Amino acid sequence: MTPEPTPTEAIRVITRFEASSGIPDEMRADVRMLGGLLGQVLRESGSPGLFEDVERLRLATIQAYDEESDAAFRRAAEIADGFTIERADEVARAFTCYFHLVNLAEEHQRVRILRERAGKPGPSTGSGSQEKLPDTVATAFARLRSEVGEDEARRRLEGLRFHPVFTAHPTEARRRAVSGSIRRIAELLTQHDAASDGGAEQRRALRRMLEEVDTLWRTAPLRAQKPTPTDEVRTVMSVFDETLFTTVPHIYRRIDDDLRGDESGDSAPVVPAFVRIGSWVGGDRDGNPFVTSSVTREASAIASEHVLRGLERAIERIGRTLTLDAEDTPPSTEVQEIWDGFARSDAALAEEVATRSPAEPHRRVLLVLAHRVRATRHEARDAYGAPEELLADLRAVQRSLAEAGARRHAFGGVQHLIWQVETYGFHLTELEVRQHSKVHRQALAELEAGGPIGAQTEEVLEVFRAVADIQKRYGLRAAGRYVVSFTQSAEDLANVHLLARHALGEDAPVLDVVPLFETFADLKAAPGIMSEAVTTPEFRARLAETGNRLEVMLGYSDSSKDVGPVAANLALYEAQREIALWAKDAGFELTLFHGRGGALGRGGGPANSAILAQPPHSVDGRFKLTEQGEVIFARYGEPAIAMRHIDQVAAATLLASSPTVEERTSGAASRFARIADVMDAASRERFFSLVAADGFAPWFATVTPMEEIGLLALGSRPARRGLSVESLEDLRAIPWVFAWTQARINLAGWFGLGSALEAVGDEQALVEAYREWPLLRTMVDNVAMSLAKTDERIAREYLALGDRDDLAKLVLDELELTRDWVIRLTGGDRLLANKPVLQRAVQLRSPYVDALSLLQLRALRALRTNATTEPAASPDLQRLLLLSVSGVAAGLQNTG
Repeated sequence: MTPEPTPTEAIRVITRFEASSGIPDEMRADVRMLGGLLGQVLRESGSPGLFEDVERLRLATIQAYDEESDAAFRRAAEIADGFTIERADEVARAFTCYFHLVNLAEEHQRVRILRERAGKPGPSTGSGSQEKLPDTVATAFARLRSEVGEDEARRRLEGLRFHPVFTAHPTEARRRAVSGSIRRIAELLTQHDAASDGGAEQRRALRRMLEEVDTLWRTAPLRAQKPTPTDEVRTVMSVFDETLFTTVPHIYRRIDDDLRGDESGDSAPVVPAFVRIGSWVGGDRDGNPFVTSSVTREASAIASEHVLRGLERAIERIGRTLTLDAEDTPPSTEVQEIWDGFARSDAALAEEVATRSPAEPHRRVLLVLAHRVRATRHEARDAYGAPEELLADLRAVQRSLAEAGARRHAFGGVQHLIWQVETYGFHLTELEVRQHSKVHRQALAELEAGGPIGAQTEEVLEVFRAVADIQKRYGLRAAGRYVVSFTQSAEDLANVHLLARHALGEDAPVLDVVPLFETFADLKAAPGIMSEAVTTPEFRARLAETGNRLEVMLGYSDSSKDVGPVAANLALYEAQREIALWAKDAGFELTLFHGRGGALGRGGGPANSAILAQPPHSVDGRFKLTEQGEVIFARYGEPAIAMRHIDQVAAATLLASSPTVEERTSGAASRFARIADVMDAASRERFFSLVAADGFAPWFATVTPMEEIGLLALGSRPARRGLSVESLEDLRAIPWVFAWTQARINLAGWFGLGSALEAVGDEQALVEAYREWPLLRTMVDNVAMSLAKTDERIAREYLALGDRDDLAKLVLDELELTRDWVIRLTGGDRLLANKPVLQRAVQLRSPYVDALSLLQLRALRALRTNATTEPAASPDLQRLLLLSVSGVAAGLQNTG
């Protein structure tokens, strides 16, 4: 074995690595403290030598990464290979726990920074010589007002809409129990910060943290079985309960405060309730046979239960504070009529409320409204028929308070309640159904044949009945969008309405049918398909009802797998431009729905910079996108981070349609059109040279843990549409990205860009394009992030699992070429030199991810041989592999 460093050398290596990573002092202290607690837990674990073995591997991977030492890398590999399976299992769990703690420390640091600069404009989204743009709604509004005037800026603000749609794609690798433990540690870390140094409260927090880290260590990191769709619904609900329900009205208030200063809270706000939350969890049945009509009904009921409970508590809480005497704050006739009507309906309860609230009319009425919301939840007497009825009552209370002079109450707490009802209604999430166009065609063929129908067709019809029932129970917003995967013709959209009539005749639900264009060819055909679709009677009728509002969804995942990330990005831009121009000319209010994943290979990356790179008229104050897996919890799981994220995205959405931004994006697209054409052709040729090569699909399955990912209980959705890996067509985009990520190659996020830039060749022109062309800048910056998370030495080990040196060389050559060009365009001497915060985050994790990758390689090799000492079917080896998959996902902070 390669000689190990002495204790003195080990201290020097770790000290230098920590210093070079550029971690802020407060965060470094958090990482050391949490790491120290984990170390204590490992020493107390009852497994002799575990802590020392973890430290040996940690030191070797740090030295290999920091010093780029091949000898240290070989030593790390030897250490990983030398562990017993039981010890390797423990070490993998230890590193995974460490990642959870580091991620927590980094999130805590972000929150710390956000709180320190609360009330101040955030950092600009620009960098380098690019023009710096506002990144809060308040600063974006000021910029917009300077360009289009006060009245037009206010009109655009009133029409602002941000619409994230949460999906249950299998990319959240950690268990809910693990997430709960991490959340409790985060709360204790906040308490530790707030306590006096060395005081009793700080010692208590530290002791409790040690207890929780021990819980984290002892909690099984892998799910025993795949979650059901209902489990996934309840997981997403935790984000609403813990963050979004209360945070969103605070976002509105903060923006109103920034825009209006002292006037905010004393008169009607200028900020609309611009957030809408959608969900595919329990509604997306494309390729997921476990999402049935009964699941859809249950998902809607669960969401409604959560929001009605939340509204009941919020109204009751605000109501109890309105101890305003009738003499000083008399009720309006309108509010008195609400009370009198309820007293006639339920005299006993009215008397009880009046006894508890003597001469406090506004308090009494709000407590009555809370009672009616509770009755709505139980479908009992006094229930509201629709959220609009509750809104009318709340607005009556607001007017009454304002007229009586209690303006701060009217536009303070009561306004928060109004915002919550406007945002969430009685449904919480706008549940969307998605199904594949092929399933619809098969169902219609069966129905039109006139014979008995099969179980699949009956289920297709039952979905429409479920949607109709949900709309009757919770309102039209609760369900109604129906997304058609792989839309390839106007007929695919018309089929939805035909099926709805087969299910319910004239009682069919109100449907907004949304096409999903996914492949390269479908993106090209989209404007023509839509031109034909809107001429059908059902589309025309619905457009008339909605004021010509139209929604079109674009798929990032399959288009990237279809033609490669570069050509897909260029095609998506062009498709958006063409659809937006068509909609504008036809007089439609278009919303483009972006089917982006969390990983860069699926359209992930910073949303605000992507918005500002969109074609003119393709945003127009409305932005809708899917949020998946770990992204949901990273962006919306912590209140301060959720507020910052929504403010940034809303700011970009508002600013994207400003004259200067639209002129910049359209001008750059025209100016650099030749470069785009060259990049498109060269990137596709390079991509096809790889994926169209004979035997590529089985080779891909061999050099990545793609097959084994199917064993990991991540989500209810199957990883493949079929059983064969002879073709990529049946492989979902998520495992395609996930597998390359696990192999530390990240190919789905960058392959082809190096060849595309090399084909252009003119470095000066490309540097100028990177500076002036938002689309290229966003693409290159995202690739830089993707490349920074690769590791060539680890990648070579994975590629060596296959027997195709030609394909391995193709991948490594393109990796080197792409890295070289990205560094030349972004500046500096290494990746992410222009984004130091992101560079720091990657550097902090990389050597620890390397340790888990080495353990994963050890398991993969053993599973794929016929070694007598470690049979290929060994459950212990499978467990080690799956532990490493979960750990690498935690370390890289994205999966699919």
